[in-house]
Amino acid sequence: MVKVAVLGAAGGIGQPLSLLLKGNTAVTELALYDVAPIVVGVAADLSHINTPAKVTGYKGDDELERALTGAHIVVIPAGIPRKPGMTRDDLFKINAGIVKTLATAAAKYCPKAFLAIISNPVNSTVPIAAEVFKAAGVHDPKRIFGVTTLDITRANTFVGELKKTDPTATSVPVIGGHSGVTIIPILSASGHTFTDAEREALTQRIQYGGDEVVKAKDGAGSATLSMAYAGARFVASLLDASVGKKTGVKECTYVQSTAVEGLEYFSTVVELGPDGASKIHPIPANLDAHEQKLLQAAIPELKANIQKGVDFVKAVSS
Repeated sequence: MVKVAVLGAAGGIGQPLSLLLKGNTAVTELALYDVAPIVVGVAADLSHINTPAKVTGYKGDDELERALTGAHIVVIPAGIPRKPGMTRDDLFKINAGIVKTLATAAAKYCPKAFLAIISNPVNSTVPIAAEVFKAAGVHDPKRIFGVTTLDITRANTFVGELKKTDPTATSVPVIGGHSGVTIIPILSASGHTFTDAEREALTQRIQYGGDEVVKAKDGAGSATLSMAYAGARFVASLLDASVGKKTGVKECTYVQSTAVEGLEYFSTVVELGPDGASKIHPIPANLDAHEQKLLQAAIPELKANIQKGVDFVKAVSS
């Protein structure tokens, strides 16, 4: 039995993500959890799709234990988007609290599960989950992941568009973190050459692709569908490596790492295996001058983001 639990399954990311996971034949049980009662209806809807996964819906705090027990992978897209009049700090406090609550339950009911954290800000929510697992005495850094896959899919898409090549055959590693200046696309590894103007424009678009979607949706939504696709891709890779026992499965993902001195978490290429992160690849040795500059700009921002997550857990636990 391979159980995948989606926490926040009734939301803008959670519903399409759950649909995509229902289509993954490696999943035999799909547990959908949310505080919104509609999650039961979402589960009923998806259960009519003729793929192997049995779908069950769980609503509210009282049913969280049942949703998590026996889970192989826990995917967390739960949280809220930034709303008019809301500061980034307001958003952080709400989403950080949600992730802490869900991570506390996961540490108790499925401590050996893989955690794939989508809830923003990922640069801070991954450290939050890790601190919760440490406090519970069940921390395994190889099993907690920040899903940065959307940055890679955007990079591959945008480079493919610019160079008029197949984006599925394009491979652009994206390292660092998962917001703004912490997103570092390694365009020099794409196999293409770029003018300075193209490089600057691509970097800006990859780093702030979410703003492009918000603007196109006229403020009525954010990048939910592309994020769901990216999340499903990452879960599929985890399943391939852990359940399917495939070798050489690699994804860029935000994990506990020694890739950059002074940063406890960083996203680089990670090889996945039966126990999670089996090998964390270092930063590419041949970064060009532009990429080196991006890295130096990302480090202080990442350091502050990580500390903010750690401090949040300490503050609410004291």
